Amino acid sequence: MPRIELGSYVEAFVLWLLSAIPALLDGISALVTVVVEALTTVLAGPPWWVWLVLLTLGALLVRGWGLAVFTLLGFALVDAFDLWQETMETLGVVLVAATIATAVGVPLGIWAARSRAVGAVVRPLLDLMQTTPVFVYLIPAVFFFGIGVVPGVVATTVFSIPPAVRLTELGIRGVDPEIVEAAHAFGAHPRQILREIQLPMALPSIMAGINQVIMLALSMVVVAGLAGADGLGTVVVSAVTQLDIAAGVEGGLAVVILAIFLDRFTAALAERPGRGLLATLRGRRGRTSGSARPATTTEVAGAGARA
Repeated sequence: MPRIELGSYVEAFVLWLLSAIPALLDGISALVTVVVEALTTVLAGPPWWVWLVLLTLGALLVRGWGLAVFTLLGFALVDAFDLWQETMETLGVVLVAATIATAVGVPLGIWAARSRAVGAVVRPLLDLMQTTPVFVYLIPAVFFFGIGVVPGVVATTVFSIPPAVRLTELGIRGVDPEIVEAAHAFGAHPRQILREIQLPMALPSIMAGINQVIMLALSMVVVAGLAGADGLGTVVVSAVTQLDIAAGVEGGLAVVILAIFLDRFTAALAERPGRGLLATLRGRRGRTSGSARPATTTEVAGAGARA
């Protein structure tokens, strides 16, 4: 069988893109660099104990005392490792990549849920994205954006999109059809049904997708250290290449602490009811003002029609 020069064709296409849209690539690179540097400055600028207090209070309000104590001890340990700057750099990259991935993935998931044709096209693409080795994402990112934080953010963003699309589509499709039909019967517009009924009822699934986006972004950020992205990825990669066991253990433990905090914090946002201090205060106010009667399907549909 004759050899197929697929690699040569892809290389020619990449070189053509580099010569055809250099201004667009430079603009993306400049924008990502500015956003990441600004966010890193905000996270790493104040003294470490300021953010330690804020993160602990946030964990207490959203999840409760368990996560608050873990946050306090965990991030204090990160500072004791002298890895606070690298951890904040990693957090900044994760937040930027996860925000972009969510902004792309959630609307695409809504579109796929409302259109069977779009869903049929998107599903195999998501399968391909989720089965592609993580290192492969770095290749085009480095080709287009060189070495540094930008290819790390781009590769992390692309790698993190599938969970947002899949779980958003699953949540929208999982809404009770009777509620949607009742809203149609009351004359609600499809956009009103989406905004007032489907999205609120699918919110737990969407938040679970965002949680997975953040977890994948964090895992990819470590790999992106190979492309020159700053943060804990650089620490881990350097430890591996230099066989530095101590640095590898400390860098890996810092990644684990950050991952557990982000996972528990974002998962708590999707819980109904929540378990944090805010949920406790809301429950007390609810008991004081009287329990509310659950809305019926007709009332939900009527509310969507009136919106």
